[in-house]
Amino acid sequence: MIKSFLYLPNENIKVMEGIQDFDEIVKTEGSVVWIDMCNPTDKESFILTHDFRFHPLAIEDVISEKPRTKIDDYDRYLFLVFQIVDYIGREEGLKIGEIDLFLIDNALVTVHYDDHRIFDYLYHRAERDERLMGRGVDFLFHAVIDNIVDNYNSTLDILEYDIDQIEDDVLGGEADEETLNTIFTLRRDIVHLKRIVMPQKEVLSRLSREQFQQLSSKVSVYFSDIYDHLVQIDDISNFHREILNSSLEVYYSSISTRTNAIIKVLTIFTVLFIPPTFLVGLWGMNFEFMPELDWEYGYFFALGIMLMVVLGLVIFFRKKKWL
Repeated sequence: MIKSFLYLPNENIKVMEGIQDFDEIVKTEGSVVWIDMCNPTDKESFILTHDFRFHPLAIEDVISEKPRTKIDDYDRYLFLVFQIVDYIGREEGLKIGEIDLFLIDNALVTVHYDDHRIFDYLYHRAERDERLMGRGVDFLFHAVIDNIVDNYNSTLDILEYDIDQIEDDVLGGEADEETLNTIFTLRRDIVHLKRIVMPQKEVLSRLSREQFQQLSSKVSVYFSDIYDHLVQIDDISNFHREILNSSLEVYYSSISTRTNAIIKVLTIFTVLFIPPTFLVGLWGMNFEFMPELDWEYGYFFALGIMLMVVLGLVIFFRKKKWL
């Protein structure tokens, strides 16, 4: 599907759907054009070669959908590969999508293979707020990247909620094997997010420092702001990873403490029953002359001795604070 927006000074935004004569549209003086291609067919993808004459290597990157952020300067246009991240849930983890952006002097071509609420929001802005495109195609390019990065904050908010729940479970002593699996899953998601953000920081650093033909000097400071957001996201990710590592240590410590407590109880019971077992074994041997064998109260006397020994051991353990 192709959805296009054409801005002309002193005119309303024109919204077009499907394949158009983009080669002629972009030649219109004073125009700003945004062509967004969502899961394009082969026929729709052909306009990248026919109308815009993009380099075959860039087309190859678009078709292969390689999830790696990069920026290439082809003089006539800039080509940027960027990632979109969403947090689906504890089981599914992060959903990583790709968007490819071609920035020409007065046109922006975006290609992605997954629909996303970011584009619905940008469509709405493009139709109702001419400032999105009226400031120039380089600011439109910035707006797309800015909204993608802002969506990372929503992803982090959801991750933070799950991490807080894990922390409460661990500190509250309610952690179980499912909690352990969740900790490992969240750590995996945080690592994936950091792997995505790191190359994006490098790209945004280049966009804010280097002078590309398609970018005005005014927009550079705005890319610096996005770079700062990515640095903050990276720092927050590190903080969340440390919390998960601490929660993991507390979990293992609590498991070890519980195990030691169980072993302690079992050991005490074993020690308490050793003396009675010894006495029963001693008096149960087949001697010719058995003490208290003909005594009417011998059985109860033996039980009393066993009870006294057990109580004596309990008192001794209490004084040693073992119980």
